Amino acid sequence: MPRETVLVGSPNSGKSLLFNRLTGLSQKVANFPGITVRLGRGELLGHGDEVLIDFPGTYSLAPISGEERIASDGFQAALARPELQRVLCVVDATRLGKSLSLALQVLREGARQGKDVLLVATMTDAFPPGGGAFDAAGLSVALGVPVFPVSGKTGAGLDTLRGALAGAAGVPVPPRYAELQDEALQAEAQDLMARFGAPGALLLRGQTRLDGFFLHSIFGGLAFFALMAVLFQSIFTWAAPAMDGIEAALAWGADGLVPLLPSTLLKDFVSDALFGGVGAFLVFVPQIFVLTVIVGIMEDSGYMARAAVICHRPLRVFGLTGKSFVPMLSGVACAIPGIYAARVVESPRKRWLTYLAVPLMPCSARLPVYTLLIAAFIPATPMLGGLLGLQGLAMVGLYLFGLLAGLVVTSLVSRLSPSKDDDLPFVLEMPPYRVPAWGPLLQTALRRSKDFVTKAGAVIFAVTVVVWVLGYFPNSGEDLGASWLGGLGRWIEPLFAPLGLDWRYGVAILTSFLAREVFVGTLGAIFGIEGAEENFLPLADQIQASGMGLPSGLALLVFFALALQCVSTVAVLARESGSWRLPLSMVAAYLVLAYGAAWVAFLLASALL
Repeated sequence: MPRETVLVGSPNSGKSLLFNRLTGLSQKVANFPGITVRLGRGELLGHGDEVLIDFPGTYSLAPISGEERIASDGFQAALARPELQRVLCVVDATRLGKSLSLALQVLREGARQGKDVLLVATMTDAFPPGGGAFDAAGLSVALGVPVFPVSGKTGAGLDTLRGALAGAAGVPVPPRYAELQDEALQAEAQDLMARFGAPGALLLRGQTRLDGFFLHSIFGGLAFFALMAVLFQSIFTWAAPAMDGIEAALAWGADGLVPLLPSTLLKDFVSDALFGGVGAFLVFVPQIFVLTVIVGIMEDSGYMARAAVICHRPLRVFGLTGKSFVPMLSGVACAIPGIYAARVVESPRKRWLTYLAVPLMPCSARLPVYTLLIAAFIPATPMLGGLLGLQGLAMVGLYLFGLLAGLVVTSLVSRLSPSKDDDLPFVLEMPPYRVPAWGPLLQTALRRSKDFVTKAGAVIFAVTVVVWVLGYFPNSGEDLGASWLGGLGRWIEPLFAPLGLDWRYGVAILTSFLAREVFVGTLGAIFGIEGAEENFLPLADQIQASGMGLPSGLALLVFFALALQCVSTVAVLARESGSWRLPLSMVAAYLVLAYGAAWVAFLLASALL
């Protein structure tokens, strides 16, 4: 039976990065309280009989927020397991006083349960030259337990720590900690900090200068909007070469493989369903990678917390809190981690309002739809000397539209059901500015892109096969309108006719309720059946050739910006809220809102264009 080691530590202490380096996994790392809300588990590199369990960051074993409760309850339960050999408590060497308060609580529980405790001091590479140093050896003697100084970013000290974890022997916690009282914790932590920590002023000097700019009432807001514009423009600019390469590879593969297939049926399936449907979806994977990297830089650098502070005052107008910004921005990558991250919002009411806002954020599942329709209808006209293009500006507009929609919804709901009984103060720790650890950041982006392909790709493949079969038979794809799919599409076409959409887009919208990105695969399969197999065209070009006008394209964009079309998000909402009532009500309300707004957008665009 493998031996278990539990990792505990405060938020922003480098615990998850350390876990990744010790196990070789890609646990999500973020420099903001509330990002890590699920347990990680992995084997120690080179030692399969040693299992590490990463608990969410917490400031105390006396929980206040939902994520602290997960860490505290899980830690207490883990201590009772016979497989648990030791506890690895992570402390931030640059903020030793706060970290040691938790470490002393861990030592107390370890002493009471008879478990070994090791301390790992991270961020040891952050001290300026000649500015004092962290005394790991002295702290180890004072505490009576081993203290390992490491740097998760550079890897310094990791081999020594890994060797200690692989060893079966441990050092018991001194019995005196079992009787340590809560009121004595803070005083002892500050005493240890004064004796063995580095001078705090040296570490805060640079941070204060940067905060003077990024938290400035004017320049901070301008910097925030500039960074957001760079984020959305980069989705097009940075990903464009890779997207063009994937399109060229798909075209080359289709031209080379399809003619070699033995039967017409197999040729049509590979050309239409695989290259036309699944291939059209794969083109957008580079954008998922770029989006993850940019958001990860904001998180790991420490800017995310500053953005939350900047957004706190305007978010209060809409019934939210600055801490709601993090779940909402996490929702830009995926609504599911955004909903999990809402646990950092202590107020139950504001957490509930955050649940309402997160699904309206323009997640990565919407990104292929947005990119496809923008490429089909918006020209790539450069602006501001090439720094921003018209397509990037359109993407910024869509993201702002989703954000504004979420804020309007929460504002209306908060005013229709006012309550002040849980109006807790906004308190947020400012993590130090740090250069991101590029290796783990790129690994996380690659993992998320892979997950996007494997998880969404499986659904898209299944739906594409069904769509292709319905569209190909009974006439072998000779007349798509007379196929089984065409019959279904004609039946539902009146529902989408007010938006200027024919039955093909209606079918794609219906299938997208399994997952938004299925819209792209479905259209790819449909246009693949209609087109010639030897003429592999980008899907955006096929949409342009189909005759759909700009008003209908705008209606589609508005619909996808507002409709809740993700089964997984609905399931997670039900689990986090404790009831199916909220998610099912949101699905119905957002669907009505999306259809009505899309219809208005179609009418306005038709009148103006």
